[in-house]
Amino acid sequence: MKKGIVFNIQKYSLHDGPGIRTTIFLKGCPLKCLWCHNPESIRVDREISYSKNLCISCGECMKACPVDAVKLHREESILDREVCIKAGECAEVCPTNALEIVGKEMTVDEVVKEIEKDKVFYQESGGGVTFSGGEPLMQWEFVYEIAKVCKEQGIHTAIDTSGHVKWEAIDQVRKVIDLFLYDVKHLDTDRHMEMTGVSNLRILENLERLAYLKEKVYVRIPIIPGMNDEEDHLRALGKWIASMGLKEVMLLPYHKTGMDKYERIGWKYQIPDVPEPRDEEMQRMKKKFQEEGITVKIGG
Repeated sequence: MKKGIVFNIQKYSLHDGPGIRTTIFLKGCPLKCLWCHNPESIRVDREISYSKNLCISCGECMKACPVDAVKLHREESILDREVCIKAGECAEVCPTNALEIVGKEMTVDEVVKEIEKDKVFYQESGGGVTFSGGEPLMQWEFVYEIAKVCKEQGIHTAIDTSGHVKWEAIDQVRKVIDLFLYDVKHLDTDRHMEMTGVSNLRILENLERLAYLKEKVYVRIPIIPGMNDEEDHLRALGKWIASMGLKEVMLLPYHKTGMDKYERIGWKYQIPDVPEPRDEEMQRMKKKFQEEGITVKIGG
């Protein structure tokens, strides 16, 4: 049976597609967006998350660690990530969840059982399941098997993707996916490289293919002040989206709610000084897309 690496299953989600949804967050992403609010999803292997504010310095983690990666310094536990092998014993004995394992191997059946628990909410609200991440299509075979079962049970399926994967993966998964939540960061290749670490050529080409095949697609655009919110860029983006016959856009305002996650996994947040866009700015951007006959929603 197919297995995958899941780092969160979020119930009663209202921002990952229509209705009440269960969102399955999968590990692994080929992009390294400067503003990523799920940095723990980027690497495929599991992470050890350490919240210093929850630590009571009981020393149980030090006793459990097989490689002596945890030290007690001035009554504070210090995790040496260069020594840590992510075995997870420390998190298993931590009484306050200051140490947590991020990433769990699950089977198709295990994930499906979690999804099935809320079928009544999907039926009443028009909701379903959404695959997110990370980039869920890095584990596309796992996604395909879960979505196939869901489709057989009449559960609506959606996927939140960056599109930076081989077309063959999208082509297979689209057979069992009802809705693509497709992220577009920038039309310019160089700017996209600066923002995410990868080219946008495959992303744009794959979106054009999905549009040509008349798949149901909502284009999601994260608005990062000073990076992709220029008026000329937004106008060109709106015209390009409309030219493909796509009519649904979600503008996602940049926020800093994920900043603390970086410290917990030992990373440095790259753009701490970027401001969150004001409501009036978001409304101005919304009008640019509406001028092209596009229905626009601010937020997920």
